[in-house]
Amino acid sequence: MSLNLKKLSKLKIIQVVEPSGNLKESYLKKSDESLFSSKVLHKNKQYNDAIALSYFSMYNSLLALLHFCGIKSENHNASIFILKEVFGIDNSEIKTAKRERKDKQYYPSLSTSEEESADAIESAERFNSKIADFIDRLTNTEIMEIIGKFEGLLNED
Repeated sequence: MSLNLKKLSKLKIIQVVEPSGNLKESYLKKSDESLFSSKVLHKNKQYNDAIALSYFSMYNSLLALLHFCGIKSENHNASIFILKEVFGIDNSEIKTAKRERKDKQYYPSLSTSEEESADAIESAERFNSKIADFIDRLTNTEIMEIIGKFEGLLNED
């Protein structure tokens, strides 16, 4: 694996923390705000920034899930990796959104289309809905299993 989770753990960039419903709610609110802003930017033909905020909406939903289960992550790649490896959730949509966000922020193009921006918003809506549904269905037993799986990943060589 290209991510050194053990090193990130030693640096306290990723770690087990107390599960937090309050942080979950804060990140979900932040996710909703980013998605709303993305739609406003899209409507005003600011497509690059709309795409970037669509990604951040998704990322904040992911952070809500992690904190709800007692996992802190300050690294985008690690968070996305954990989504697949610990939760078993397909991470391809958020990986694509992250790549698009980087492309639009660091290599802005006047040719970004309205359709690309609309697709990013739709992707964020789908992803956020999937994460919210997953959170709603989680049991305390499943959360304990998730923490165990996460700790197991941190202890791999």
